[in-house]
Amino acid sequence: MKREYFFDNARVILIFLVVFGHVIQSSTGDSKVMMALYQSIYLFHMPAMIFVSGYFAKGIWDKRYIINLIKKIIFPYIVFQLLYNMYNLYSGDAIKSVFEPNWSLWFLLSLFSWHMLLIFVKKLPAKIGMILAVGVGLGVGYIDQIGHVYSLSRTCVFFPFFLLGYHMDKAWLFHFMDKLSVKKASVCIGVVVMLHVRLDYPVSLLFGSSSYQDLGYLGEGFVYRLLSYLGAVLLTYLFFVIVPRREVTYSKIGEQTLYVYLLHGAFIQLFRRQDWFHVDGLFTLVIALLVSGVIVLFLSSKYVTTLFKPVIEFKRVKEEELHQLFKRWRARID
Repeated sequence: MKREYFFDNARVILIFLVVFGHVIQSSTGDSKVMMALYQSIYLFHMPAMIFVSGYFAKGIWDKRYIINLIKKIIFPYIVFQLLYNMYNLYSGDAIKSVFEPNWSLWFLLSLFSWHMLLIFVKKLPAKIGMILAVGVGLGVGYIDQIGHVYSLSRTCVFFPFFLLGYHMDKAWLFHFMDKLSVKKASVCIGVVVMLHVRLDYPVSLLFGSSSYQDLGYLGEGFVYRLLSYLGAVLLTYLFFVIVPRREVTYSKIGEQTLYVYLLHGAFIQLFRRQDWFHVDGLFTLVIALLVSGVIVLFLSSKYVTTLFKPVIEFKRVKEEELHQLFKRWRARID
């Protein structure tokens, strides 16, 4: 099957934004500019990533297909949930059950749920399915008990983007993207970021993990979430306009974004625990960008993906792969 370089490139930039957002998170409390940048990223980066996941989803009620999803999604989730709990035990934090995902692992639990939901929702007419998904995403905020357990809140809130990706036709998407130039889209993104300096809303609204009551917006929470949906769609569209469609130097990383997503937490937790990183100006912002890029490059490298393949993909590392890896390492140091 021919690689879709556009989607590979989108994955790489989005996983970079995931890492960068986590790197600067601890610095957002002291700077409106950093908070504006952080909010702008969180407004669209997970919706866009979920949209891409939905685009490649099949929603097949087939034993082999579901078993493959369990191997690709649930097995790594269980392994990393255990690893995070070991870290929690070491750091004195609470141990979480298998149904209460640690930190960024919510995405895996929700991803599996979206694939299962798609099997049934895809049978509905596309417009009816989208209206139903958006309605559930908006209405679920009124359920006070909903939250992190089973990643149920996020599963409901973000499912419309997964379903939209599934129903999206690539030719139509590219045709719509051609309506706007890369330059104009970049300017629009800049305007959105600057606008966020003036906007006043809790960033936790963008996480999709809390009820409206917990957010303190029981009355107007419905409106705020609807606006966040519209903002996410707008920014995702602008983002896709500027993503290269041809193969570029970083396209290959698009095949390894799951490694980056699952492993970058080790660096982020270390930075936060040691209080090593604080962005307080242009120079440190550039450093944060560089550090995020290095993390992405390192965790998508052949060294890391080969060594962690048994843990993440549950595939045996072949002897020749290790041999090639050792030869490459020797060549680098000689």
